[in-house]
Amino acid sequence: MTDTTNAPARSRVSRRLGAIAESATLAVDAKAKSLKAQGAPVIGFGAGEPDFPTPDYIVQAAVEAAQDPANHRYSPAGGLPALKEAIVAKTARDSGYEVQAGQVLVTNGGKQAVYNTFAALLDPGDEVLLPAPYWTTYPEAIKLAGGTPVEVFADEDQGYLATVEQLEEARTDNTKVLLFCSPSNPTGAVYPREQVEAIGRWALEHGIWVVTDEIYEHLTYDGVEAVSMPVVVPELADTCVVLNGVAKTYAMTGWRVGWMIGPTDVIKAATNLQSHATSNVANVSQRAAIAALSGSLEAVEEMKVAFDRRRKTMVEMLNAIEGVECPTPQGAFYAYPSVKGLLGKEIAGKTPQTSAELATLILDEAEVAVVPGEAFGPSGYLRLSYALGDEDLVEGVGRLQNLLGQAR
Repeated sequence: MTDTTNAPARSRVSRRLGAIAESATLAVDAKAKSLKAQGAPVIGFGAGEPDFPTPDYIVQAAVEAAQDPANHRYSPAGGLPALKEAIVAKTARDSGYEVQAGQVLVTNGGKQAVYNTFAALLDPGDEVLLPAPYWTTYPEAIKLAGGTPVEVFADEDQGYLATVEQLEEARTDNTKVLLFCSPSNPTGAVYPREQVEAIGRWALEHGIWVVTDEIYEHLTYDGVEAVSMPVVVPELADTCVVLNGVAKTYAMTGWRVGWMIGPTDVIKAATNLQSHATSNVANVSQRAAIAALSGSLEAVEEMKVAFDRRRKTMVEMLNAIEGVECPTPQGAFYAYPSVKGLLGKEIAGKTPQTSAELATLILDEAEVAVVPGEAFGPSGYLRLSYALGDEDLVEGVGRLQNLLGQAR
């Protein structure tokens, strides 16, 4: 028998996973739904998902797919050939980026595309420039893949848009990747064409890979255009990975279909990883995605009309609160107000010093769920999704006005 009396204690959970934080946005959404299930009249601004049902023609395609025995079996780990071809056609149609099916990997939602990409590109010690505010999953996926996220913060005074000068200042000999997201989650900021090109040419000059997340490409307002970086800087194609999915555009968050587009060697490596991690995405979901990508964008335009209306209402109501500064988002379906003017002030008998403390106070006192800025970078901000019904939006922000208007 081996004597383990003096053996060093081992952690029950690996250090690698023990260091990964829970998704803050999903945690806020889960708490809001739990309180609502208990009877509390909570209004949640936390979840990043459209409140619309998936369009009928997509659902019908899934019903038919479920009845076909061919979809009851394993399929290629990298995705159904028909879906890959649909992604190729959709990418050319929507952004003007010409790719081949061999450059596509279909993933279990956008999050797997993010992780697969960083796992394929990063070695320990590699640094990833991460413009902040950023989506909460990015830094965790980078760290899980062995990389080091390097935050580059752009505040509300610069429209939450990082500059080439800021990126250059953060660049080191260990910089391998730039994460680029436009339209942005969490800020709704959209980089103009000239800035996209300038950043792309800077990355090309310094041999830096670009991972560009385009999942909100169709959700822009006021005539603003979402530009794909490898389109405006074609020379970047060999060191660029494009991330996308059906979740936001087609109200298909629960169907779990995303993809990555990149050089064939990177796609091959990521496909090998996925073959061991999850194998193929559910065939019924893939068939539904084919219908979505091959169909009309009419339903998308209808959703945009509602999002645009809600966007204007939310920004106007938030900016009416003293101490809140909310830039008008040009894309996605989030508002990202600065609440630095409220921190340190007494509200309902408490004095929050951080946006995390303020978010807790808002949930406790107003029964409104928002995500604090700490989930996306520095404190001092809140993220509110306007992908919820008009009445709930007005009621929820109205509660914020009543509560935060007490600040002294």
